[in-house]
Amino acid sequence: MNIKKINDNPSATFAVAPMLDWTDRHCRFFHRLISRRALLYTEMVTTGALIHGDHHRFLQFNQAEHPLALQLGGSNPRELAICAKMAEDYGYDEVNLNVGCPSDRVQNGRFGACLMIEPERVADCVAAMCRAVNIPVTVKSRIGVDEHDSYPELVHFIATIAGAGCKTFIVHARKAWLSGLSPKQNRDVPPLRYDIVYQLKQDFPQLEIILNGGVTSLDQAEDMLQQLDGVMVGREAYHNPYLLVEVDRRIFGDTAAGISRQEIIARLIPYIHEQLKTEVRLNSVARHILGLFHGQPGARSWRRYLSEHACRPGADESVILNALTFTAPDVY
Repeated sequence: MNIKKINDNPSATFAVAPMLDWTDRHCRFFHRLISRRALLYTEMVTTGALIHGDHHRFLQFNQAEHPLALQLGGSNPRELAICAKMAEDYGYDEVNLNVGCPSDRVQNGRFGACLMIEPERVADCVAAMCRAVNIPVTVKSRIGVDEHDSYPELVHFIATIAGAGCKTFIVHARKAWLSGLSPKQNRDVPPLRYDIVYQLKQDFPQLEIILNGGVTSLDQAEDMLQQLDGVMVGREAYHNPYLLVEVDRRIFGDTAAGISRQEIIARLIPYIHEQLKTEVRLNSVARHILGLFHGQPGARSWRRYLSEHACRPGADESVILNALTFTAPDVY
């Protein structure tokens, strides 16, 4: 799945983080228009939703989204194995287990960050998933949780899960507080400890270690890739999506020309037209492109017009084209 890169790290990974309520299939299609190489992730989907709900609604995606990973939430090995097989059958390139989300809803379901204090259970889950599929099974975690935040505990966690067959760990470089902090605060309040993630790579050179948390620029990502196997960008890629336009060239050494913001919209319009035929509302797509002109002339008017008009009944692709008139042409 990793694409050859022309620099010091020939198998580097650059990924856009799974973000609940954000990285749905419309968002991912939009991001793929900007970067052909970044690894994209779904929102977290629980095993219960897939097994007992409308699994096609959660698993469907556009083939243009590859490479694409499905993130699962759960703690039952058998159920996770079933869902991992679903992911493989649908054509996902990777299945990822969420061991990092700190929300109350996740804790009550006994999955997410609370599983960091149960490495043996996580290992059982990973082993069951690995037996069920031939695609990579990866784990996304924090560096610790509550008072369980010592480096030896993290090493034990990584070693235990690696022993079950996981070769790739995406590590959010903050600990999680399961009580006292909201999910939003857990993304900002605990201090970033990049040094811990760097040390993990030193201690586990055979594993792929990908850093997540606080990455806001490609300069920062390139620096990190001198010590790590990959970087995952979250909120910055959502609020300033045109950041991704340089990923293919700078991270992967792709010499193909990038794409202007106007060309992105031109390529998005046919997609929107087809989606509207399936009773998708315009705002379901338009909300993901509000940040496309971040920092550019007319950005505020672009956002305002889309926010006011895309949610109206009967809104169609003409709303996007009208909003575009507030912006200045750019050339990649």
